This record gives sequence, structure tokens and C-alpha cells, in this order.
Amino acid sequence: MKKGILHLIPTIIAPNTESKALPSDLVKLCSQLDYYLVENVRTARRCLSAMNISKAIPEITFHELSKNTEDTAIPSLMQPLFEGKSIGIMSEAGCPGIADPGARAVAYAHENDIRVEPWVGPSSIFLALMASGFSGQSFAFSGYLPIDKKERTQAIRNLEQTFFKTGQTQIFMETPYRNNQLVEDILRMCAPQLKLCIAKNINAEDEMIKTDTIQNWKNNKPELHKVPCIFLFGMN
Repeated sequence: MKKGILHLIPTIIAPNTESKALPSDLVKLCSQLDYYLVENVRTARRCLSAMNISKAIPEITFHELSKNTEDTAIPSLMQPLFEGKSIGIMSEAGCPGIADPGARAVAYAHENDIRVEPWVGPSSIFLALMASGFSGQSFAFSGYLPIDKKERTQAIRNLEQTFFKTGQTQIFMETPYRNNQLVEDILRMCAPQLKLCIAKNINAEDEMIKTDTIQNWKNNKPELHKVPCIFLFGMN
């Protein structure tokens, strides 16, 4: 029997942006799929409903694939592929497989000769990089910084030093309710000539993507509490 396809389906990163961020061909695909592995079932249902897919949501089977999913559960979650049924992978926000537990399903697919098809959609990481003015030739994404204050301080220093040593754009993020404290730490610790890009609420109506020096940010600190953000170190 021919195996199904593992489709990597992006989700929106700002409310009510389905028509802006997701292509019509993706909507057609999602109208055909019966089986999804998703980081958050409620988010996935809401996204598919907002996309106005033709299939009724109650007819679709959803299984959670999150950071809490055991590796031993992956084979059973992927079983429909071996029965000729295609599966859609959906992240909580953005592109599955990028800073996302869906990467484990993708790795399993490659190990078992299953076709993987990525679809076009928004990624806050890459949209921030595109709009930062920093180097897109050499960059690194470090994900969330440590919670521990001492470890976070060292992580910021390491990111700054790596940039000055290599010229490589450094991309990172923080849990939204700790954004303001992160900015305070950056402005206190980093060299005044270093440039920081803050990308806030990407794709939303109140989107802000701004690049400036540490020195200038000190005089114009934004309010970022509980707002999704991406941060970048670089030069342009």
C-alpha cells in the first residue's frame, strides 16, 4: 500500500489573519485531511474553522503532539500514514518543525521513508529576521533564554560575544510575561553600539518591528509585557 504524506501546516501568529497569512491552496488541502497531529487541539480546531475549510470540524480526528508527548507514542500517532492516509502537523503558532515538537514526527517520517511536504505560512522567527535589516546569510536561533537569572545573564553575554566575534545574527525569544525584564537586562549589559531589533506582535494590527542601538533603546523602551516578541542582535 502506498504511504500517506506528512503535511506541515503553518498556523497564524496573530488573530484574524488567516486570509492574509495562509494561501488558498493550503485551505483546499486542509479541507481534504481527516487526521491531524497538533500541539494544541483547541488552537488547531479554531484555526481550521477560521480558514473556512469545507470539511466539518467534528469529522476530523485530532491527536496531541506536544513537548509532553513520549517518544514511544510517535509510531502509533503516525500509523495512519502506513494505511495510506495523509496527516497534517499543526503547531501552536507559526510553522511546525521550527522551535516546535512536530520536528519529532518529521524525523520519524524520514526514518520510515514517508514523504514530508512543507506548506507556506508565517514564521515569526523568519519574518523578524527579514524585517530586521540584519544579516540573513549567517544567523542562529537560540530559542528561549534560561529562566534562572544568572544563567540568563550569561546567555545574553554569550549571544553578544558570538555576534561581535562572528558577525552572525543572533535570534532569541522570551516568555511574554518576562519580556520587559529581558529588555532591562539587555540594555543594562550590552555594548551601546550593538543593535537590537524587537519584533512585537508580528502580523497583528499593532505590529512593531524596530531596529536601533542599545544606547537609543535606553531612551525609548517599549512596553512588551505579555506581548509575543522576537529579539535579534546584529548590525546593518
